[in-house]
Amino acid sequence: MTGTAGAAGAPAVLDHLVYATPDLEATVAEVCELTGVRPVRGGSHPGRGTRNELLGLGGGAYFEIIGPDPEQPAPDGPRWFGVDALTGPRLVTWAVRVTGIAARVAAARARGYDPGDPVAMARRTPDGGRIAWQLTSPGEGLTPFLLDWGETPHPSRALPVVPLVSLGATHPEPAAARDELTALGVRWPGEPIAAGPAGQLTAVLEGRHGRVAFGRGAVAR
Repeated sequence: MTGTAGAAGAPAVLDHLVYATPDLEATVAEVCELTGVRPVRGGSHPGRGTRNELLGLGGGAYFEIIGPDPEQPAPDGPRWFGVDALTGPRLVTWAVRVTGIAARVAAARARGYDPGDPVAMARRTPDGGRIAWQLTSPGEGLTPFLLDWGETPHPSRALPVVPLVSLGATHPEPAAARDELTALGVRWPGEPIAAGPAGQLTAVLEGRHGRVAFGRGAVAR
């Protein structure tokens, strides 16, 4: 699950997959039932109106389940990952872990793709600690957002693992999608990109009861 080395430093690697939902509690219960593993509470994102729960994927990556946080007031703008418009859970995007995010952004712009300016974020962990990171604005679909954890220990360290078996995607123009990844210095970490609807991602995880596919909803296989 490694990426290509860019001019800005070490190779980009898969950091996490984002499974967004309009009902976090219900989706966490479903994921637990299907995989046989209980996700671990991550924390709230102050000002964003969301919170998350996490599962490890192996290889230093994780699976983020994110939805509205009922303990926060509604944010000033839309919640990230299109959460407000969802009618059910969906694997919406993925993140790659980089070092030197500002240089990565500059390198991508020089290659013709603008991932946006890095934004600093932080949250409290359930044990009272604090983690901080920088990321570019998340979109949806095949092109990942960049994430730099800086000195913060990676969240995957203490998570229960449900191994990632495969990652698939479709795009109307697979070659154009690969060009955007190349501009970011990233290699698609899954199966070959297939022609089809834009932004459809499917991750297959090896649960305790067998394999589970996460795309538009979750399905045991």
